[in-house]
This record gives sequence, C-alpha cells and structure tokens, in this order.
Amino acid sequence: MKLPAALHFLEHEIAVVLRVLLGLAVAYYFFAYWLLPALWHRHYEHQPQLETAPKITLTKEGIPGDPLNIGLVGSESDVVHSMVTAGWLPADSITWHTSERITTSALFGKPYPTAPVSNLYVFNRKEDLAFEQAVSGNSRQRHHVRFWRADALGKNGQPFWIGAATFDRSVGVSHLTGAITHHIAPDLDEERDKIITDLLASKQLVSQYQVTGLGPTLLGRNGGGDQYYTDGELSIGVLTLSGAVNSAPISLPANPLPIQAKNHAWSAFRWLLKQL
Repeated sequence: MKLPAALHFLEHEIAVVLRVLLGLAVAYYFFAYWLLPALWHRHYEHQPQLETAPKITLTKEGIPGDPLNIGLVGSESDVVHSMVTAGWLPADSITWHTSERITTSALFGKPYPTAPVSNLYVFNRKEDLAFEQAVSGNSRQRHHVRFWRADALGKNGQPFWIGAATFDRSVGVSHLTGAITHHIAPDLDEERDKIITDLLASKQLVSQYQVTGLGPTLLGRNGGGDQYYTDGELSIGVLTLSGAVNSAPISLPANPLPIQAKNHAWSAFRWLLKQL
C-alpha cells in the first residue's frame, strides 16, 4: 500500500473510531442525564395522597401479585354504571357452583363471560369489585380488572378505587404454587390503557390523569410466576355520575416533562419488547 493511500485509510479509520466514540458519549449523556433520571422521577401533583398508596397486590399467601395500575374516582354505583356502559361485566363471586362452571368453561371451551376472578389482596382484604370483558371465540382469555375502595386516598372528598388490570392469555399451572390459574399477558400498560380508552369511548369520564404507580419495571413477576413489564404509571379516571354521558371535552392534566419523556422512550422500548 502506497504511503498516501495508507494515510487516507488511517484517516478513515480514525474518523470511524471518533464517530463511534462520539455516539457512545451522546448515548451515555442521554441515558445518564436524561432517560434514567426520568425513569426514577416520581410525581403525585394531581393526587398527592397516592404517594403513600400501595403499589402492588398480594396473593393469599403474601406473594406479590399484579401491580396496581389504574384508579377511578366516583361512588360504587358510578363505577358499576360506567364500567357496564363501557362494555365490562361484573365478575361473579367465587362459590362452589361458579368454580365448577369456570372449570368446565376452561376445560371444554364453554363461554362464561362473568366468570369469577381469583382473589388478590390490598389493605389486607380481597377486591371489592371486579369486572371483565370476554374475548370472542376464546373462553380461556379475558380482559379483567379488580378494584379496592380506598377513600383515604381520594380526591376532594370523593370515593376512590385503586385497581389492577391484566389480560388473561391462557389457563395453566402457577409457576410458583402449582395451582390451576390464568396466566397473564406481559404488557400491563395495554390492559390499563384499554379500560381508559373504553371509558373515554363511552363518554364516562370527566377527567383523566396519571401519577406514579409501581414505577418502570422490565422483569416483574406476579403471584403466578408470570413475567410482566410496565411504564409504572397509575392511570386515573374521574367518572360521570351513574353512567351519564359526558359530551363536553374532558380535563387532561399533563404529566411533568420528565415523565412525558420517559413515556415516549418507554413506548419505543415497549414496541421492541412486543417484537421479541
């Protein structure tokens, strides 16, 4: 190789190395000074009482269960009316008859759109309300959410309901206890957002905002051993009265800028997780 050509090749290699180093420096700055601080930023400006709220449910055995990722503001009748109007049915209580019926449904594929949900615990008690939405043509899958009344965490003296929303993707054996259970889909944000979207579509909300819930979680596991991931936000909807239709534009208090940035970054990351 002639000397001028060798120098040109060396200059090219040095330029490539410098570009790589610059890229690494920019990536380091992005993660260290922007993304990671945003991931750990906590915000409760829209409902300060929730800073001390529980962040996750427990099983009967005390094993961490599904994260709490949704909240509703309104009376019990408001919750029931709004959820039913939005296309969600109250789940049946667990009895010998309903347990037998859900077993038959799972084994033989018979529809049971109001099947009971297993009990989870917050405030040392099982859920106060539970709702579900069947998946057409698949008795082993369902959308569902549990709610616990928590008036002490409420806003402006209104009743508050903190909840855990997940999607049952299949029936199987618990990875931790060996019991027969539903396995959840890993993307918890999708189910949380579906409920809010359904309530918005049926015009059951007057306001919707977020506060920090569990926080960003990539490799979480629930009480059945199922993996999950979430941006860690708790989405809250303020309900209309008794299922009344709200035709006016709803109030949408914005998240702080670091949380907005985190959510945008997480959306891209979430897309990648779905491809994997």
